[in-house]
Amino acid sequence: MASETTSDGAGENTESPFDAAAKAFGSTASGIKEQAEAKAREYAGQGKDRAVDALDNVASLVSDAAAAVDEKLGDQYGGYIRQAADAVSGLANNLREKDADELVDNARDAVRNSPAIAIAAAAAVGFLIARVVKSGLTPNTPANDGAEPRTPTPSPANETSPTA
Repeated sequence: MASETTSDGAGENTESPFDAAAKAFGSTASGIKEQAEAKAREYAGQGKDRAVDALDNVASLVSDAAAAVDEKLGDQYGGYIRQAADAVSGLANNLREKDADELVDNARDAVRNSPAIAIAAAAAVGFLIARVVKSGLTPNTPANDGAEPRTPTPSPANETSPTA
């Protein structure tokens, strides 16, 4: 017996249709996973670049504001603002030097080490985003149903009657 056969007479090398479909699905799924990971890295890199640009702009604005503070409040307060600008600029440089995977790992470590700070930071970011979105709304947007701003009306309790 040179070749062994199974009970149905087929050779051992043949796979069932289910096994073939499982292999095809597995290879397709791993290909899709690799594509998704590549796209996620690409988007993370783009987001990092945008964040670095935004931080550079903030550092520049804060640094410019330091000169105005020097004139109005003195060099000491301007120095504090320059320190803040330097800190923001340092953060931008730190982000610029790291790749997206390294940043994700750092964020995971930070959340594991101090989850309360991570939750507070997430809440603060959410609050800031809500404020930015809300401040961008115009008076005639659906947020206030297009109503004109109300003017305060005097309370009847504060009025004096002319019958005296």
